[in-house]
Amino acid sequence: MINLFVSAIVFGTVILYGALGEILTEKAGNLNLGVPGIMYLGGIAGLASAFAYESAVAEPVGVVCLIITFVAAFLASALGGLIYSFLTITLRANQNVTGLTLTIFGGGVANFFGGALNTLAGGVGQISIAATSAAYRTSIPGMGTGNWFCQIFLSHGFMVYLALVLAIALHVFLNKTRTGLNLRAVGENPATADAAGINVTKYKYFATCIGAGISGMGGLFYTVDYIKGTWASEGTIEALGWLAVALVIFASWKSLNAIWGAYLFGFLTWLYLYVPQLRTMLIGALNLDQDALQILNLTRSSQELFKMLPYLATILVLVVVSLRKKRENQPPAHLGLHYFREER
Repeated sequence: MINLFVSAIVFGTVILYGALGEILTEKAGNLNLGVPGIMYLGGIAGLASAFAYESAVAEPVGVVCLIITFVAAFLASALGGLIYSFLTITLRANQNVTGLTLTIFGGGVANFFGGALNTLAGGVGQISIAATSAAYRTSIPGMGTGNWFCQIFLSHGFMVYLALVLAIALHVFLNKTRTGLNLRAVGENPATADAAGINVTKYKYFATCIGAGISGMGGLFYTVDYIKGTWASEGTIEALGWLAVALVIFASWKSLNAIWGAYLFGFLTWLYLYVPQLRTMLIGALNLDQDALQILNLTRSSQELFKMLPYLATILVLVVVSLRKKRENQPPAHLGLHYFREER
């Protein structure tokens, strides 16, 4: 069962990056449904830059691999955020349509270049960025082989812990700093913020571009760490991107809540693989016969039902959140709306 919790943390980290970036974006009043596309851009930019570097040098240096992929993924994702910002903030295009278009655009661009990389490498699954993947997957020396606590929490690459640091830093930024409070004011009431001398456009651009860069780290982590440096075009990144958008609502727009929400999604996603072990453990612990707990005796059909759990949990949370009346659990008041200064 230790492997289940390890998988939950790693899988949840991908979603967590996407959600943290979207929380920052939505706090400024921009509803960016292009998170899946932005994660695609981050993933392919990191993979392509690592492939180019490792193909060009005889002995790739791990630190250089990290810097190159980090910068490439962040800039590509931030560029996606900049495109969204220009269309929705400057040109005042519909935010929902623009976000969905960005998702389609990002997926198309990423799969096009991903296919090209596969061809260059000699076929699907032949891309080799061993040095980069090893640098990302290196865990704390000697910490991943001890007791259950070390195996679950200390056996991961640095990006797992970076996501936690970002979640805490985002909480402090939004609640304890003047810039963060100004950004929240823009998301709640841009007219009032403008009257107070806050540059609404600048804050919206800042939040959306930086938020997109953070979301793109989820695609980078998935590509170079989770699937060990290759490219798969089966649509998993897009599915994770939509879960990240749902996680924002699940967490009530609070970055600290997003941590346990992401890990819960990861736990429910991989639970079906460990249900037989769970059944055996329960029967032994409760001294039951083998016919007990038939609901945990998986068939192909019931396995598909267990695969639905993260999505059912998402729907349930969305319903519960919609029924909440507390103001602190509600989205920013001006979320998804355009600001017309002349109407102030």
